[in-house]
Amino acid sequence: MDKKVELLAPAGNFEKLKIALEYGADAVYGGVSHFSLRIRSSKEFSYESFKEAVSYTHKKGKKIYATINGFPFNSQIPLLEKHIKKMADLGVDAFIVSTPGVVRLSKEIAPKMPIHLSTQANVMNYLDALFYREVGVKRIIVAREVGLKDLKEIKKRVPDMEFEIFVHGSMCFAYSGRCLISSLQSGRVPNRGSCANDCRFPYTLYAKNEESGALLKIEEDENGTHIMNAKDLNLSSYVDEILKSGVVDSLKIEGRTKSPYYVAVTTRAYRMAIDDFYKGEFEAKKYEKELLTTKHRGFSDGYLVKRPFEKDGTQNLEESISEGTHQVYAIVDEEGEHFFARDRVEPGVGYEIVTPLNAKIVRCKNEIGEIFKKEGLWQIVFNKIETKNGKVLEAIHSGNTNPVKLPCKLPAFSFFRREVNV
Repeated sequence: MDKKVELLAPAGNFEKLKIALEYGADAVYGGVSHFSLRIRSSKEFSYESFKEAVSYTHKKGKKIYATINGFPFNSQIPLLEKHIKKMADLGVDAFIVSTPGVVRLSKEIAPKMPIHLSTQANVMNYLDALFYREVGVKRIIVAREVGLKDLKEIKKRVPDMEFEIFVHGSMCFAYSGRCLISSLQSGRVPNRGSCANDCRFPYTLYAKNEESGALLKIEEDENGTHIMNAKDLNLSSYVDEILKSGVVDSLKIEGRTKSPYYVAVTTRAYRMAIDDFYKGEFEAKKYEKELLTTKHRGFSDGYLVKRPFEKDGTQNLEESISEGTHQVYAIVDEEGEHFFARDRVEPGVGYEIVTPLNAKIVRCKNEIGEIFKKEGLWQIVFNKIETKNGKVLEAIHSGNTNPVKLPCKLPAFSFFRREVNV
């Protein structure tokens, strides 16, 4: 294969953008709050900081796509016009948009800007793909409900179109962004970027007998009934099948509002899967095991490889709390000389070190602690917890934002983690 598939990772803020690129992403996506479907994360970027992020990404030889994928009202169109012009001037590599009108407006204001059609447009057939090609779309992020068989047919009919698919992350209870439950209950409109994830809530259901007036409570357990809580998408085991199809140009990870650790590990796992495929060394269980360390609601392989009516188990009916096999305790700073606590870090306890692929770690031992390899994994144990300003503590918690000294330098944005005792 001449052209390798792109790995596209979320950039909810500047730190996550840097982590995604460090852990192997070929491209990232993000935006400022205006007209983005992740208003919460996009508030982390201003026009100024996003401009800096664009420059940082390009210096790394990577790409950055701007999310302008909200559904605007009439009153917002003048602001949208200004926003499109500003984002184009920042030099991003493409716009991600959702509606035909915004596609057209983008082509008028920034005619040279590549347009990627958001999954919000729900493209599921070649007729829609042909239409969007005619209006200037370069890439379609297909609906999560599309099967690989159908995607092959679409590619056959529209061979010059690029196609991007989601391979990992949260799943919408409805067609992406088309659910109005959040709007009804809290006034937060999903397709304008402020979904409150009401589908994750526990609900109490009642069945009423119209003749007798009897009202019966229906519940799974004392915690409520999670009737709409979708499991998270995880297609790591199918990366080889996806790439063999030859019809996918980009694998996308969802999660601009997820943690820095999530961004690091998901990007790392799919980087491994992609690289291993091209080397002929694909090993599904390896990526599955790593992804289980992130917090998730249970995993599903979605609808890409199986039809919805051929399967069940896509819903987590027990709880909406995300759990993983490991707990994250710290993140190393960008300079690699200190760490910041994410949980209680104390002397005498061994923590596994997670780094970007091919990063170099050097064994060391001194008064601060020791870094060594045990059973194939890099470990760190502290003899003392000493902050950058020289204060020695018995332990440090996530509430303490002081940088803490390392025994010796580690790769930027490394993480310390431990397996959760089950």
